[in-house]
Amino acid sequence: MPFDRLIEKIKEKNNPTVAGLDPKLDFIPDYIKAKAYNKYGKTLEGAAEALFLFNKGLIDALYDIVPAAKPQSAYYEMYGWQGMRTLAKTIAYAKEKGMFVITDAKRNDIGTTMQAYSTAHIGFTDIEGEKAEAFGADALTVNGYLGTDGIKPLVEICRENDKGIFVLVKTSNPSSGELQDRNLDNGLTVYRAMGDMCEKWGQEAMGKTGYSAVGAVVGATYPEQLAELRKALPHTFFLVPGYGAQGGGAKDVAPAFDKNGIGAIINSSRGIMCAWKKEGCEPTEYAQAARMEAIRMRDDIVSNIG
Repeated sequence: MPFDRLIEKIKEKNNPTVAGLDPKLDFIPDYIKAKAYNKYGKTLEGAAEALFLFNKGLIDALYDIVPAAKPQSAYYEMYGWQGMRTLAKTIAYAKEKGMFVITDAKRNDIGTTMQAYSTAHIGFTDIEGEKAEAFGADALTVNGYLGTDGIKPLVEICRENDKGIFVLVKTSNPSSGELQDRNLDNGLTVYRAMGDMCEKWGQEAMGKTGYSAVGAVVGATYPEQLAELRKALPHTFFLVPGYGAQGGGAKDVAPAFDKNGIGAIINSSRGIMCAWKKEGCEPTEYAQAARMEAIRMRDDIVSNIG
């Protein structure tokens, strides 16, 4: 199962973190943008090329110490098909370097439409008998609020292709409680009910480490709920956003891990991508600054586990 593979990579690098690759042109050093624009102009093609060159430099600096990458599809979609090509190239390059790749797309639909989304991102597209990977990520973030109809097609593809999903359960944004913290008739909160559904859905795709192919997105900005859900969902692997730029710290994410120090991976996007700006580094040192921030983040989190 996919999270068995991810846990192996985490243990190998002693690093339960994932680097979010959510690039904006403002994050990219001018010399990289100039190279792309000289070739393609200030066009969608030029912007997409700048994104890929930036990502490639980050991956080269991180792959030996960080087990996973998480590109957010929206930052590529805004540049049209050229940007989506960069998403595909970024996924392929990260996997070539041995990283586990989570596409953050938060897809949500039912039936054949959800099957199409899942085929695109974590499955194989059938072209009249010939099969090909469209994007080829190892895992995909999804919205489960359409219920089982929207998740079942994904679980089937996860089982067939050794892929995983992360279902939105308790998100890190400030207004998440407007819906997710509401109490249902049975006394459970909405987020807790969604977490219980993840446990149920995952029963069909269990891994050898005790975690299923159905994971959950649980934000670092709500440590009490994070601890509650870790205790309630023993077979659900957590993707934890909200560390760093959103305000979550190492002590906040510590409850995401089980008694063996596994069961979660912590994301940082802007903290890593923009480290060169925060530290006042030369633009040409952006990748090295990202590496140093990734090491600092690793050490900070590992020292607070257990």
